[in-house]
Amino acid sequence: MKNLLNYLGLTLGFLALISCSKSDVPVANSLTLHFNNTFKDETIVLGAASATEATVNTSAKGQQHHFSELRYVISNIRLVKADGVEFPYHVADLDRGAAVIDQSKQATLDFVLRDIPAGEYKQIKFGLGVSQALNTLDQVRFPSFYGIAGANDTQMHWEWGTGYRFTKIEGFYGADNKTLSIHTGSTVEGTKDDPASYVQGVDAYRDVILDLSTHAIVGQSAPRISIKADFDKLLSGKINTITLGDGNATPSVHTAANMVLYVDNLGGNGTNDLTGMFSVSAVTN
Repeated sequence: MKNLLNYLGLTLGFLALISCSKSDVPVANSLTLHFNNTFKDETIVLGAASATEATVNTSAKGQQHHFSELRYVISNIRLVKADGVEFPYHVADLDRGAAVIDQSKQATLDFVLRDIPAGEYKQIKFGLGVSQALNTLDQVRFPSFYGIAGANDTQMHWEWGTGYRFTKIEGFYGADNKTLSIHTGSTVEGTKDDPASYVQGVDAYRDVILDLSTHAIVGQSAPRISIKADFDKLLSGKINTITLGDGNATPSVHTAANMVLYVDNLGGNGTNDLTGMFSVSAVTN
């Protein structure tokens, strides 16, 4: 009987050890991207032309401005592990892998990535905008994203083209609150109302690459990566310093070449600037 009890004790101890070891094995978990839209270090508060609560910024050229609307598209997200292995997050599926970040909607500032493989991640890559391969208003293929981007209070569809707006900024500048309206997105060339003739014009998609200040560890925890988007860079960027005027303040006036100046400031120029207005402010494991 004593031997039997010893045997049972060893068996239970072994099973307990297996149980503990299984519970300690890291498993897939979620990871949250939190976007904080700022002027320099101050979180942006939107407001109408005469709003006293709106956050006012002053550009490098001395122009005061504030925003009444602020929206942009994030897509093509890839997480890079400490060993350099890259994990693409639904990069071909706008419904699951893209989002419209909208400063007027608090819920959109947190984008939750689900079922991320356990591991230690050192870098994040994502697109500002939508890549050429997916930039069509396809309601059948991506009904969820199409609906979100085309909602009446979002309006991230071009009226005249077949693709999405990548950023949509409305606001005011100067002492007399002139209209500030900057929309970016890839353009098409061809015959109006003849989609068969359309070819790619300006490619406004930009790939952003950010190193994480602290590695994000997915497994037992669900990390949160806080990403700062500093819209001071809109006019006072690393690439271009812009003065607002009659030729570039509204999309009905500014040319594709004017638009690219803003695009390069916000998303980088794809060569010597791969971060644009974005930076990682914190990683919480």
